[in-house]
Amino acid sequence: MIMKNDSAPTDVFPHLDYKPKLPQRMDRGIGIVGAGGIVNYAHLPAYKKAGFKVLGITDRNREQADRTAKEHGIAKVCASVDELLRQPEIEIVDIAVYPAEQVHIVEQATAAGKHLLCQKPFADEYSKAVRSVELAERAKVKIAVNQQMRWDAGIRCSRLLIDDGWLGAPTYGAIQVHCKTDWSLWPWIYQGKHLEIMFHSIHYIDSLRYLLGDPDHVFTSGSRAPGETTKAETKTLTTWEYKSGLQVLIDVCHTTWQDDAYAIFRFEGTEGVIKGTIGLMYNYPTGRPDTLEFMSKRNPGYWFSARLDSMWIPDAFVGPMASLMRAIESDSVPETSGRDNLRTLQVMFAEYRSMAEKRAVRPEEITS
Repeated sequence: MIMKNDSAPTDVFPHLDYKPKLPQRMDRGIGIVGAGGIVNYAHLPAYKKAGFKVLGITDRNREQADRTAKEHGIAKVCASVDELLRQPEIEIVDIAVYPAEQVHIVEQATAAGKHLLCQKPFADEYSKAVRSVELAERAKVKIAVNQQMRWDAGIRCSRLLIDDGWLGAPTYGAIQVHCKTDWSLWPWIYQGKHLEIMFHSIHYIDSLRYLLGDPDHVFTSGSRAPGETTKAETKTLTTWEYKSGLQVLIDVCHTTWQDDAYAIFRFEGTEGVIKGTIGLMYNYPTGRPDTLEFMSKRNPGYWFSARLDSMWIPDAFVGPMASLMRAIESDSVPETSGRDNLRTLQVMFAEYRSMAEKRAVRPEEITS
């Protein structure tokens, strides 16, 4: 719903149809590899809400798979990935495992002729992601990556407004998130060599690419708060540069101790401004709906507000699966296709190279 200053003319209202577009066929069988937290509190609630058909699940921890199946009404628990892939009624495999392991399941699933939705990050090495894309293309199956922030309400509405000309030519973009993250939820991430960018800011990288296009150069500084025991980065400052003069800022800190956490986005252009909050990052993972405000020279002096009623978790998780299903039925490309996600990974790994080498890096420097 759009709200406005009472004296603003009604004929300038934009139409913000931001919710995911569902496929015509809702009964394609889905099999899930992995029964961890994200599957239980995001994937499966989203799929149930949308009306998707989850037929089977497997996890190397059989007890965890059994609990998940019981809680979410999944009929079949498979003892292995091979067993799940042998189920003819399963057309789509939703992979939710560690990034280092994902390519091995892609190898099995593409050989079985299954379409794929891969968890983000797509891979822990760029070459593995390239291999996954090539395997899917060779097998003539669709492969998408679960970069669901593109369907988060604030981001989706921003894209609709940009496409409708409210911003004009973009000149500045920023996502700034200062929060307190409990890494005990993901101890395997905290103990690794990559942290903030690979497992959090990758959402912002993909969303900013979706809104503003690919940067020409990136520069990143990464650090940790005093007393943190991880060897990886938990706070980062990143800037992107474009030939057009557009500048982008990604400013993230996971160690905010005071009661003044914030998660905001802002986009400025030659014709307008879009700004708002990322609701999920307030009291994660419960969160709250995003907020959105915008103005434009086409209606000077008035700020519009959008009342957004969906949540990043679980609602945005409908988006990648729905897009994949629509691509299957129309033989087209999913919005977050594996090949598109290679560009997201190039930017991500360019940021890591920038951190290591203390210089601006072109994403094209990252090759397999």
